[in-house]
Amino acid sequence: MTEAKLNPKVDEFLSQTKNWKEAFEQFREILLQCGLTEDFKWKHPCYTFEGKNIVLMHGFKDYCALLFHKGALLKDPQGILVQQTENVQSARQIRFTHVDQIMEQNATIKEYVQEAINIEKAGLKVEVKQHQEYSVPEELDQAFAESPDLKEAFETLTPGRQRAYLLHFSQPKQSKTRTARIEKNRPRILMGKGLTDCICGQSKRYPICDGSHKYLDQEAE
Repeated sequence: MTEAKLNPKVDEFLSQTKNWKEAFEQFREILLQCGLTEDFKWKHPCYTFEGKNIVLMHGFKDYCALLFHKGALLKDPQGILVQQTENVQSARQIRFTHVDQIMEQNATIKEYVQEAINIEKAGLKVEVKQHQEYSVPEELDQAFAESPDLKEAFETLTPGRQRAYLLHFSQPKQSKTRTARIEKNRPRILMGKGLTDCICGQSKRYPICDGSHKYLDQEAE
């Protein structure tokens, strides 16, 4: 690992990190051995190839992870890739709950990184599912029929915001729960806000602001 490859912003990040510091340092060594360029994006160390994002390291309370930006295209022969939520279409994680696991999977990590690099070299792209491809729950159609203003407001939202709502509304098995979710979020939609957008006008911080600011003292994961 040469000094020329080290990014001072990552040095600063590591110096301020309390949890998973040793794990991040191991991630860094492995990723730089793969010939990636060290960058700092979204407040986390990010590793690129010819300007293309390959993998990002981040930590949570119970685990740390390598996030592959086009992980959905990886073959994943070990079956270790994790899709964080249903809304995440492209990225996939490899999660670690103990620092020893990282060195145990050193070779596997490098194999996945190399495949991710090859994907970029080939110019492959993830086919993102458009919001039109998501089914509209019957309860939402009924709400649109009863309130043209709601329908118009929904259709003016960005595709990503529409997609998030459709997934959120469709998840419950019971109709009454789907209806309750729609009614709860009706004001947000009419305001032109997405499912996770701030609605109080006072904060735009992550995580989700629900208008009460009760989460503002928590650090984003």
